[in-house]
Amino acid sequence: MQNERKIPVHVAIIMDGNGRWAKKRGLPRTAGHAQGARVVEQILEDADHMGIRYLTVYAFSTENWSRPDSEVKALMNLLRTYMKTSLAKCARNNVRIRVIGDKSRLDSDLQASIANLEKETASNTGIGFQIAINYGSRDEIVRALRKAAQRVKDSELNPEDITEDMISDGLDTAGIPDPDLLIRTGGEERISNFLLWQTAYSELYFCDAAWPDFNKAELEKAIDAFNNRERRYGGLIS
Repeated sequence: MQNERKIPVHVAIIMDGNGRWAKKRGLPRTAGHAQGARVVEQILEDADHMGIRYLTVYAFSTENWSRPDSEVKALMNLLRTYMKTSLAKCARNNVRIRVIGDKSRLDSDLQASIANLEKETASNTGIGFQIAINYGSRDEIVRALRKAAQRVKDSELNPEDITEDMISDGLDTAGIPDPDLLIRTGGEERISNFLLWQTAYSELYFCDAAWPDFNKAELEKAIDAFNNRERRYGGLIS
């Protein structure tokens, strides 16, 4: 009997190629980001229908602040729009949202929108959607270690009692299972400071399609590749 197809519990995506997609069409980079934002909403819906329980996307890295001001402003405005308009859709589709990353650098209005969206969707029981904004994995690990160091300083914790689980609980993704599958679009093959701790045993899948061209068929290909690999770690739906 043919083995049953396994659906990864948690899929993480590095959404690369927006700028190149726009340039190829003679459009400004911001047009690529706008199209990419529309793809995010569709892929979230597709992932939910497939039975994926958690989807994490890399929306804005700590390194992205070095991009031209106009591009950074456009990306932030896209995020603002999503945070303000997605509440009704999240309620309708039972989506639970968490924003990971250092939110302290974001403008106060965006921080408030994020806090409201997280609060209003916290009790939803459908797919968990994590959006990485001003996120860098090294920064995340440093922040987690600082929490542990402060506890040691306050005599609440002995250094020898620090464990992997304790560090995991101090990360932005606390309570969320590690990704079974990490996808990167756009033809590049690197992790780019994304979920370094969490992807220690993740399967990696790289595809040539730029993010604005990514669709359900491409996601299916990634899951097929995942199924063709022998898994020894990570959770699977049985």
